[in-house]
Amino acid sequence: MKIGLYKRSIEEDYLPLWLRLIETLRTHHIEMVMLDGFIGNKDIDFVISVGGDGTLLSAVHAIGNRGVPVVGLNFGHLGFLTSAGRDHLENFAHDIIYGNYTIEERTLLNTRWISSDIGEAQQSYALNEVYVHRTEHPSLLTTALFVDDEFVANYDADGLIVATPTGSTAYSLSCGGPILTPNSGCFVITPIAAHTLTLRPVIVSDEAHIRLVTKGRQHHFCMGIDSRSLTLPNESEIFIQRAPFAVRLVRMHGQNFYTAIHEKLSWGK
Repeated sequence: MKIGLYKRSIEEDYLPLWLRLIETLRTHHIEMVMLDGFIGNKDIDFVISVGGDGTLLSAVHAIGNRGVPVVGLNFGHLGFLTSAGRDHLENFAHDIIYGNYTIEERTLLNTRWISSDIGEAQQSYALNEVYVHRTEHPSLLTTALFVDDEFVANYDADGLIVATPTGSTAYSLSCGGPILTPNSGCFVITPIAAHTLTLRPVIVSDEAHIRLVTKGRQHHFCMGIDSRSLTLPNESEIFIQRAPFAVRLVRMHGQNFYTAIHEKLSWGK
């Protein structure tokens, strides 16, 4: 087995843990490739993302459609997507080596946008969510939502989130959106600080084609794709649908979606 160790940076306090992980894998004669934020066409069987949820999201984008399983080793805080913490390195390495884990296929968002100033289409993928948000301008952002070419509503708000089941426990949850199970076959569309309280989150099939068109007094708005963001001119169009491939996310032995809910969100405690 050849394992890719994916990291963006290791804080000085976590350097001994990083070295211990490497030594543990080396003791079991595991071949390792240091990825340092770049995967390219390296021939690897498995990716261990070392950091927090942001690092794992970055690893997912780097893996793309290669189908390589990815597991998160949490050196951060909440770590909802990660499967093991800093205190379980030896057990974690043992379970990876001997196959004591399951693989969940997680839906991705395929996002395409057409900038209103240059008219060129660009594309990216998201595991958690795609969102639009007003800039520093004090006025609200108006976002027209269309589902399967049917007009739904104009959302006067700070912004609007389109989240996968995986992303339903992230930004969307903090804005009052529901939690979706990974196999629910849905997306959730959640307003961010809506001006009208009757504008509530909407759940749609993951077969739906979603289109967002922004309006407002400001000339630009922010679009976020997982942990990345960019600025687009107003009246740009964003097209969102399910990606043609999934992420293979690893859960360690004894873990599932509900144990993650209990542990990370303190349910039932």
